Amino acid sequence: MISAFLPCRQGSERVPYKNIKKFSKYNFGLTEIKLLQLLKTNLIDIIYLSTDDEKIINFASSLNSKKIIIHKRSSQLCQSSTSTDELVDHAVDLIKEGVILWTHVTSPFLTCRLYDEIIKTYYSEKNLGFDSLMTVTKIQSFIWDDNGPINYDRTQEKWPRTQTIKPIFEINSGIFLADREIYKKNKDRIGDNPYLYKLDRLDGFDIDWPEDFVIAQQMFAQGLVSVGLD
Repeated sequence: MISAFLPCRQGSERVPYKNIKKFSKYNFGLTEIKLLQLLKTNLIDIIYLSTDDEKIINFASSLNSKKIIIHKRSSQLCQSSTSTDELVDHAVDLIKEGVILWTHVTSPFLTCRLYDEIIKTYYSEKNLGFDSLMTVTKIQSFIWDDNGPINYDRTQEKWPRTQTIKPIFEINSGIFLADREIYKKNKDRIGDNPYLYKLDRLDGFDIDWPEDFVIAQQMFAQGLVSVGLD
């Protein structure tokens, strides 16, 4: 059994009303898009929506789907200081068996087709020794910290061609997939040997800042991306 876990607390510090702000023709915004995507995903059995937002609860209820289980999250788990570790425990409390697919409304271009494809990949890679999966975006460019470059050696070549730089991977928070027992044992969304599923920059686009919301709307309006609902 695959259970989607969709945490969606009220408010947003960086983008006001991010979860329910109108997005193109979708009046209920990112939450509407994500719930419709998950409902269309063939390999997801149940959607656990964890939220303290009455507007989100009312909208999800209006979809009249037995596939959606709405959980009114306690205020203690809806603070800006609430840690992901606390939400991992919360997911384990809600979901009693099977595989947990943790996802977010802020990844609007992860379509039902991609969800199904990624779930199939999770199972095939488990047969090869991986114990979990998370989506990432490849970065193959000049990356520095305060001490200098971290993904190439300037003593060997000061400015190598970017094609020859060893890629590193940014976790884009689109999907985390692992068995509930891993959540319970590791107290984490991933196991000890996660498979890195590479998404391109458009499919894996994450809306985190005000400018991200504007960019996402423009990409959608220009037909560069799809939410997979037409």
